[in-house]
Amino acid sequence: MRISEAWLREWVNPEVDVATLAHQLTMAGLEVEAIEPSAADFSGVVIGRVKALEPHPNADKLRVCSVDIGQPEAVQIICGAANVAADMKVPVATLGALLPGDFKIKRAKLRGVESFGMICSAAELGLAESSDGILPLPADAPVGEDFRAWAELDDHEIEIGLTPDRGDCLSIAGIAREVGVIDRLALHWPDLSPLAATIDTRVTVALEAPEACPRYIGRVIEGVDPQASTPFWMREKLRRCGLRSIDPLVDVTNYVMLELGQPMHAFDLAKIEGDIHARMAKAGEKLALLNGEHVELRDDTLVIADDDKPLAMAGIMGGADSAVSADTRDILLEAAHFAPLAIAGRARGYGLHTDSSHRFERGVDASLPARAMERATALILAIAGGRAGPLVEAVEATALPARRPIALRAQRIERLLGVGVPAETVGDILRRLEIRVEAAADGWTVTPPPHRFDIAIEADLIEEVGRIFGYENIPDRRASSVMRMHPTPESHTPIQRARLLLVDRDYQEAITYSFVSPEIQRQLAPDDETIALANPISADMS
Repeated sequence: MRISEAWLREWVNPEVDVATLAHQLTMAGLEVEAIEPSAADFSGVVIGRVKALEPHPNADKLRVCSVDIGQPEAVQIICGAANVAADMKVPVATLGALLPGDFKIKRAKLRGVESFGMICSAAELGLAESSDGILPLPADAPVGEDFRAWAELDDHEIEIGLTPDRGDCLSIAGIAREVGVIDRLALHWPDLSPLAATIDTRVTVALEAPEACPRYIGRVIEGVDPQASTPFWMREKLRRCGLRSIDPLVDVTNYVMLELGQPMHAFDLAKIEGDIHARMAKAGEKLALLNGEHVELRDDTLVIADDDKPLAMAGIMGGADSAVSADTRDILLEAAHFAPLAIAGRARGYGLHTDSSHRFERGVDASLPARAMERATALILAIAGGRAGPLVEAVEATALPARRPIALRAQRIERLLGVGVPAETVGDILRRLEIRVEAAADGWTVTPPPHRFDIAIEADLIEEVGRIFGYENIPDRRASSVMRMHPTPESHTPIQRARLLLVDRDYQEAITYSFVSPEIQRQLAPDDETIALANPISADMS
């Protein structure tokens, strides 16, 4: 899980540096594997505005640009990018600027025309591996201001190696929740309040596999602007978390997934026939995926379908035939809860692994889809415009994950941790972890929150107490035991002695695998019925 330190600090901002923050997370069980700068080192780059441009007199592909960089006079810069345009805000490397790779900007003459700087692409600034043209900046970017400071590029990308049981930390909100608990700080949540519908267009949703999909929320948004572009701040946050910007609709769903932990999907409403069905696939159905692959679905695969065809592999990947495009004006936005057991192993069975399946396999808060829907709707309306319909929810309450109370005994805590933790400290730690706590005769009765799929037994709770209490606060104690000398009969020969005698006589011990190749199996037991492994280590052990 890669996150932006600056984005995390928007949620919770402890008064510690990034190294201390990384140590806190590691000691709490979220191991920080790397800390890297979010941008390469460069200086002397300011925000400019292209006032005018004209063709280069001696080169067809070059243009002579007059660029305002906040100085008394505009500077002349030669640019070969096809997307540069008048009134465009751009990053400008001024004379003397130092770009990544120790590339210093000097006064130059290109085909007989002088150039006093360079209009930069994202790749030239080290913000992307490749670029198709100049990096466009928002229209309200302040001319003359230092680009690095304005873009807040002095940030860090923190790589966290999460264990499979901590799916609740696969988001900025999840990591912020942990930091808030450690540093006793409140979280600053974005506005997730419900939005009023301005149109009445809606879809009908049928849950035909409620055990696999107990909750499905959909919302129609009409009239989105196909020419809208993703704002710079969102593109940067996605980049610093390891995702590339695609288009505003896809970017918003990815942004909400990174921020809140809820995978989402946007369908082109014009490509949907009739109602929405969350059902198991019919054996032999085919689906063209967003990555260009065509798959034949198995009957154990959950799909989202319309009246005519499957639209997406639920919780894994959307279909190409219902995907949003540059011509999309109306969309169906999806946020659902898919049971971990319904998704686990399905993506790998098709040779896939996606950010969505990675999260659903580990468990996503079943109460999160509605909040994520409101967040995504607000972002889409702000970026691409449109009119939102009512939130449509289909739910099978009896199939939703149940959070059962767990008995936690005070004596058991001391026995497992090796140190006594005061009762008030235990209660405080659990409440800060959003765990509901009630006093009991010998300890507490606690109910885990819906986002913690890893807390199921008493030992899980004690682990939570231990890691927040601080492993460094648990004293080291060497185990003590009584050693007794037992007489050994002269007739008894230890097995180790027998092994050594055989080795001394040049014998070798072989430890073989229980699995063999089909060819060897047929030679050893030609009449026995065999079972082929679905995922063998190698062909020789299949």
